[in-house]
Amino acid sequence: MSSGRKLVIVESPTKARKIQGYLGDDFEVESSVGHIRDLPQPSELPADMKKGPFGKFAVNVDEGFEPYYEVYADKKKKVAELKRALKNADELYLATDEDREGEAIAWHLLEELKPKVPVHRMVFHEITREAIERALENTRDLDEHLVDAQETRRILDRLYGYEVSPVLWRKVRQGLSAGRVQSVATRLVVERERERMAFVAAEYWDVSGTFSLADTSAEDADKSFDARLVQLGGARVASGRDFDDRGQLKPAAARDGARQLDEQTASLVVGGLEGADFAVRSLETKPYTRRPAAPFTTSTLQQEAGRKLRFSSRQTMRTAQALYENGYITYMRTDSPSLSAEATDAARRQAAELYGPEFVPGSPRVYASKAKGAQEAHEAIRPAGDSFRTPAQVAREISGDQFKLYELVWKRTVASQMADAKGSTASVRLAAPVAGSEAEVAGQDAVFAASGTVISFRGFLAAYEEGTDDGADAADGTPGKSGRRRNDEDARLPQMGEGDLLGGRDLTADGHSTSAPPRYTEASLIKALEERGIGRPSTFASTISTIQDRGYVLPRGQALVPSWLAFAVIRLLEEHFEWLIDYDFTAEMEADLDAIAAGDKDRVAWLTRFYFGDGTGREEGEGLRQLVDDLGEIDARDINSVQIGEGIQLRVGRYGPYVEDLSVEVKEGENPPRASVPDDLAPDELTVDKARELLAAGADDGRVLGTDPGSGNPIVARAGRYGPYVTEQLPEPKFDEGLSAAALKKAKAALPKPRTASLLKDMSLDTVTLEDALRLLSLPRVVGTDPETGVEITAQNGRYGPYLKKGTDSRTLPSEEAMFTVTLEEALELYKQPKRGRGATATPPLRELGDDPTSGKPIVVKDGRFGAYVTDGETNRTLPRDLTPESITPEKAIELLAEKRAAGPAKKKAPARKAPAKKPAAKKAPAKKATAEKK
Repeated sequence: MSSGRKLVIVESPTKARKIQGYLGDDFEVESSVGHIRDLPQPSELPADMKKGPFGKFAVNVDEGFEPYYEVYADKKKKVAELKRALKNADELYLATDEDREGEAIAWHLLEELKPKVPVHRMVFHEITREAIERALENTRDLDEHLVDAQETRRILDRLYGYEVSPVLWRKVRQGLSAGRVQSVATRLVVERERERMAFVAAEYWDVSGTFSLADTSAEDADKSFDARLVQLGGARVASGRDFDDRGQLKPAAARDGARQLDEQTASLVVGGLEGADFAVRSLETKPYTRRPAAPFTTSTLQQEAGRKLRFSSRQTMRTAQALYENGYITYMRTDSPSLSAEATDAARRQAAELYGPEFVPGSPRVYASKAKGAQEAHEAIRPAGDSFRTPAQVAREISGDQFKLYELVWKRTVASQMADAKGSTASVRLAAPVAGSEAEVAGQDAVFAASGTVISFRGFLAAYEEGTDDGADAADGTPGKSGRRRNDEDARLPQMGEGDLLGGRDLTADGHSTSAPPRYTEASLIKALEERGIGRPSTFASTISTIQDRGYVLPRGQALVPSWLAFAVIRLLEEHFEWLIDYDFTAEMEADLDAIAAGDKDRVAWLTRFYFGDGTGREEGEGLRQLVDDLGEIDARDINSVQIGEGIQLRVGRYGPYVEDLSVEVKEGENPPRASVPDDLAPDELTVDKARELLAAGADDGRVLGTDPGSGNPIVARAGRYGPYVTEQLPEPKFDEGLSAAALKKAKAALPKPRTASLLKDMSLDTVTLEDALRLLSLPRVVGTDPETGVEITAQNGRYGPYLKKGTDSRTLPSEEAMFTVTLEEALELYKQPKRGRGATATPPLRELGDDPTSGKPIVVKDGRFGAYVTDGETNRTLPRDLTPESITPEKAIELLAEKRAAGPAKKKAPARKAPAKKPAAKKAPAKKATAEKK
């Protein structure tokens, strides 16, 4: 063993390379590349353990919830490398992240490496030379309580998922999943859609106009302003906020005597005010002060990046991870908005330098955490270092998403230590009597109101203004305003006083309808989860990704729309697992995990209460196992049905949602009229009228286009779930009446299937001809044979558009017409090009990195279904978590492709057998003794 050699282990290769540059030759910095082991799937347990106490969950629930861990198959080589590096070291520094996950990674490394040298826990929340040097001087022991909290959370999620998900498989659909946070997040989205479905719009009218001083010699005679009718005949005029979701005046508004104007009344007011002289009834001016927002936490960063940059939560966290690991920002998983003294000084110093000393308040601003727990890092997300680099100073080092996010973090941090914005807000009321002979309004005072704010000192607004979720999405998912100034800011009113006369013009009566509650966006859903204390900063992005990947929630623009599948899942959970998806209970679980992390609660006692109950036998004391055991009968048909109205119900079927009309009488054994529901139809858009429209289209047998001269079968054009299509009608088959039910089913399955083809984008059911249909039904078309491989190349149409197919290799065609015209030479040329992502024919690569030395083909970075990846057209490799399209180098891309080629095709993972002696991996006490500092 070499003298004085020190091994430092972090999670990511990028982090390792960055830290290695700050340490001397006595240090070797290695990466574990994330977690090295986890609970295996029960099917992957060693054979002798599958029937034992670990067989159901890979957790022995009867013996202190002891987990059984296995090293990931693809991490065994990495663990072996770390063990070899440890043999040459005199000391081990575990420098994983300082949250629960990082602490758990450090513990798992100890369990597997079994070091015989002094071990130090090294923590930091930014990767700068100063921070790393401070961390080396202030190491600590491993925090057992944090490890306990992470392990409890992992076991809790395993118990929850493995007990509840099988119920969904049996009653809703195979392959579904339930989760402690994902199910609650899905419930929020479903409940909002239910509100939209039950929503009844209220119709109301108001009057607005433009006003200016009647005295043309006045100083502000040329200034005009807009005002709205707020009072008529002493009664307040109702506005949108006065109505409930059933279209009625709220009780408070009714008690106040709010008056709901209709079109006739509003029009009478406009006519009665024509040429009227208005007088100022009141004028009030108040000082205006606006304070800056606190520095970013994980949650607020995801929300603001969603509003201002249109980033998904996953995209935000991926980009923030890269910025942190490359030393640009502090640790990105935190629920604290506080800044260190050094960071506060840096922000104040930079604000004074860039904007002037008057933009910095006399004393530093202090921000306190409002989070219920203290699980994460202890400081806000901010630029790294004791002095901040401006966006201009890093512009040549980072680009794209990383630059945008760094600029956002920098602006927010600097603005948080700047002075308040100052100004004044003026509110004016002006009135005139309504003329005319109509008793309903004649002689009544019409009072209009307006307000305006003038900013006299911009303060922090010179650097940054926080976005809002006001009107975050419309029903169609169109994003509303985001990050814009408030409506009345900088809307200055003219100088006037009480009694001054004004003239009115452009008086108009406007009709309005109240809007349904807006759908959640990723930003507003994260905000809702955080406000309820559900989940943690490190889980929000993965939770939202999971509910989308599972098909429970679908994005429509910025809005999140629940699927009908989500309705069925949430209904089952609400009716049979009520307390498991209760918002308060889920928040209490988070608080309990925080208490375990703080050492205030015992992990085993808590898991025992959750799974086995409190032993009292009372309903409120039941545990998860008893809840599952006592489920009773669940009517799957009822769970998967949603009543639309007038005898029409929606069903969630095996092949998707459909509507059926139960009001129609049918013969015994026959199904009622049914029709598939298009995937792009949101639940709140499925009204009774829309359902009848779908049923009518579904009942239409289609338009006969003619007869196929080749087969003699009729060709029909129809509307289907996935759009319009053409198909051939095969003769009605005849079966032997003596066949058994099983034999009849087998005979029907063996029948030839009719040819079908979707219409092209420029075709419609009304205009498609027999010639068009026969052309479509001729697909797939054989283009020719690849002379090098002898494999046939075909042109065909698919769900995602036209493409070429050669064995398992496909290429997107530039147009639908190309399916009928592409030649073999053109097809071979397409196959010479790097493979493009689905539908990406016209989309350029994210980056070009030169030619690959092995294949000789150009390497590009592409954006794929599972994230960014590098490819040379033959070999694809997804970018590791620590790399982004902007940060990857040509050398690293070549290395990744070489590794992928060397690994060969992915093989089915066989369960790794572990020696029984290693089973009690959860007994942490002995291993943790090694974490004590050895001087």
